Amino acid sequence: MARHHQQRALLLFPLVFLLLLLAPPLAGAWGKEGHIMVCKIAEKYLSEKAAAAVQALLPESAGGELSTVCPWADQVRWHYHWASPLHYANTPQVCNFKYSRDCHNSRGQQGMCVVGAINNYTDQLYSYGQKTSYNLTESLMFLAHFVGDVHQPLHVGFQDDEGGNTITVHWYRRKANLHHVWDVSIIDTAIKDFYNKSMDTMVEALKMNLTDGWSDDIVHWENCKNKHATCANDYAIESIHYSCNYAYKDVEQDITLGDDYFFSRYPIVEKRLAQAGIRLALVLNRIFGGGEADDIPLQVGKKGAQVILLITSIILITRGSIFSGGS
Repeated sequence: MARHHQQRALLLFPLVFLLLLLAPPLAGAWGKEGHIMVCKIAEKYLSEKAAAAVQALLPESAGGELSTVCPWADQVRWHYHWASPLHYANTPQVCNFKYSRDCHNSRGQQGMCVVGAINNYTDQLYSYGQKTSYNLTESLMFLAHFVGDVHQPLHVGFQDDEGGNTITVHWYRRKANLHHVWDVSIIDTAIKDFYNKSMDTMVEALKMNLTDGWSDDIVHWENCKNKHATCANDYAIESIHYSCNYAYKDVEQDITLGDDYFFSRYPIVEKRLAQAGIRLALVLNRIFGGGEADDIPLQVGKKGAQVILLITSIILITRGSIFSGGS
């Protein structure tokens, strides 16, 4: 009888291991949709040289689209255990980020956080076209993912609550945690209620906003002190600011978050997705551009942007007056 149970356990082990590989990580990142949207935006603003280099590095399974592989770093977290701390940075309950204090893993190894990861994989990609021992395909996929991560506010959150993972809330009627709300729930609610369940429609709206609603801000999004590599440190400082002033604000254990929270926080999520896309394109253009100008051409006319903004405004007003349920 004992031998029978032992054989059964051995048969089940591969299945259990496979399920662990496929299971979502406890401490997530932008959900799959969020990462895809960031990279779809970035693809639009790649220079010719950068686009060609990205195409050359993408795995065949990507089908020629960077956005296809942008969730990859989450999918391999159970395989690449060492990479788990690279998705975030935590502060000791303070609303500022300091690299020397906050960028480390649980063993105290410096640089093992999302800011260090972005800088590291950017440096690796600068060896493109040279003889290198780096797997530059993985470097590209990690970089694209981590640029998205650092823009999710709670990926630079408080250590004590693991970036909101231990704060239990209800998103309308569904139990969740605060981190998941920012990773997934706000985006899912917007796609469902504003964009007819179409992620691509939301992406187009974000692209349109880049030429109108945010057009005056983009110059400031691009600016940073480090013109060679990345501005990841600046992006982390922004995220802890948004965490304190929006994500954590007025939230406590077991609170129900509904329309008030959604309408006041959704614009921040939109902006961070757009910023991540623009900045990812900027980093890749610098890496692969061969010294060309850093400017990103906005290729969509303002007339189209105004139409999208008008439609979105009408939906927001309508939803605000008749909404009776949530995601």
